[in-house]
Amino acid sequence: MPTLTAPHRIVFANEKGGTGKSTTAVHVAVALAYQGARVAAIDLDSRQRTLHRYFENRSETEKRRGVTLPTPNFAVFRGETIEELDAMTAELAQGADFLVFDTPGRDDPFARHVATEADTLVTPLNDSFVDFDLIGQVDAETFKVRKLSFYAELIWEARKKRAMATLTDKRREMDWVVVRNRTQHTEARNMKRLDSALTELSKRVGFRIAGGLSERVIYRELFPSGLTLLDKGHLGELGTSHLVARQELRSLVSALGLPLPSRHEPELALSQPG
Repeated sequence: MPTLTAPHRIVFANEKGGTGKSTTAVHVAVALAYQGARVAAIDLDSRQRTLHRYFENRSETEKRRGVTLPTPNFAVFRGETIEELDAMTAELAQGADFLVFDTPGRDDPFARHVATEADTLVTPLNDSFVDFDLIGQVDAETFKVRKLSFYAELIWEARKKRAMATLTDKRREMDWVVVRNRTQHTEARNMKRLDSALTELSKRVGFRIAGGLSERVIYRELFPSGLTLLDKGHLGELGTSHLVARQELRSLVSALGLPLPSRHEPELALSQPG
């Protein structure tokens, strides 16, 4: 019997709302599906269900238009215990290359659980010190990092435990990527301070920094249809800003450095120009 490889777990987590977390999760999941990967997605926010609703809309568009769109196998978690979550995860993991988790924008025990079990942890942040406060606090005068946040310490401890476990059970080490989603123009001096603080904290905690998605109307417009920027041929004419946004997405997926299966399809939408 061949040994089954556990799927790569990608967790999109941020205890603050409004950072583009669900939008980023949806687009990364679809990007992987477009490259031939088998993807499953679990929405842990049973109240808002943004990721789940997005994929429901996508399935409805498929039926309405009579088309086939690469779509993850998706579910929303409504259980009450970690054991129930692990059971759902194990069920969806069967045959999957990637498991994508979208978490609530608040402190949540299930979000903490999947975050500490992530192979790739993606934390989207808006370019502001309000969002930076999630991972660290800075001095009001010098803007130097004073201390880690509770969240950063949680992930730091989880990464240390994972590194030790890797030596014995060959588990992957956790890759933590802080993704800078820009929602508005940031004043140059403030941007420089934020750059410096993020760089300092990344060296201390060990996360990587990647460019994310700009705030664009296109993402909100696509939600009702469940379409993404990668669904070429289904979007109609795209303006320059939409093409720029698509390239941002491609750059982000590339920066995440996810381990695609050997059967992946590089000729699909993610790698095509335009």
